[in-house]
Amino acid sequence: MIEEVTGIRRIRMLYLQLLYRCNFECGHCFHGERLRYQDAFTSVQASNLMRLMRHEHGIEAVTLLGGEPFVYRDLARVVRYAKHDLGLAVEICTNGYRIAPRLREIASCVDLLRVSLEGIGDTNDHVRQAGSYTAALESLALARDLGVPTGVTMTVNRYNIGEVIELARILESLGVAQLKLHRLRPIGNAAARPEMVVRDSTEYSVMREKLRRAVLNIEVVLDDDLAEGSSSSCAAPAPRREIDRIEVDPRGALTMSCKAVGTDAQAFWYEKDGDRIVHRPGPDDEVLVGIPDVVYRHA
Repeated sequence: MIEEVTGIRRIRMLYLQLLYRCNFECGHCFHGERLRYQDAFTSVQASNLMRLMRHEHGIEAVTLLGGEPFVYRDLARVVRYAKHDLGLAVEICTNGYRIAPRLREIASCVDLLRVSLEGIGDTNDHVRQAGSYTAALESLALARDLGVPTGVTMTVNRYNIGEVIELARILESLGVAQLKLHRLRPIGNAAARPEMVVRDSTEYSVMREKLRRAVLNIEVVLDDDLAEGSSSSCAAPAPRREIDRIEVDPRGALTMSCKAVGTDAQAFWYEKDGDRIVHRPGPDDEVLVGIPDVVYRHA
């Protein structure tokens, strides 16, 4: 159905939000009130969707996220199916809070553990939860010891924009391979936290210049919206035969652009019971409006 409507044949990675439920309620979370929704994939539904996307669009990898994927009861079953039955590369995005027992259980099947951090020490804990910074670093160290490659994602905001270099150096010492920086989008919980927004876009340019000058042994990538004068909207992308990713939320709503995730801009839905993707166009869906994807660049 996706190829029929858009011409997109190949999709490299499926981002699979297993559930909305989370043990945190972070100040910047794009889910907002949906964190309290009960929607979730069963392990069978998750496996069916991964298989469908593998067969119809040739996905090579799956990223499991939520909510918090480590509170998902059947995480190990989904991970093993993705790795052993479908041969997919498996990435998990997590807050890293008290995940040690379950990480040990699935470590051999995980190709990348990506932990979210929002700064150093109290800066992170102010946005996330008390004790979450220490727990995240402990999880990164455990993953290193288990031989699981690691990355970190940070959403740049007013509190942490000055801590990027120092955080990168801390992560280097833990063997983290990559730090990925996103611009804060004022949706979900962030819509009620305007004080988190970086108001002066020249601060992004200062951050980028510091990154260019810093001598770092960690890869730093950042979305192109973290540039002076950048806008959250731009011209619609040209038609494509291949895309890097598609994301599905716990209800089954599919989005192709990171800039559409967390909104109701979906044009496609995965029907869990029918195990099929259907086209349900709306007046503001991402296909009709032409929402561009985030572009990532090296710092």
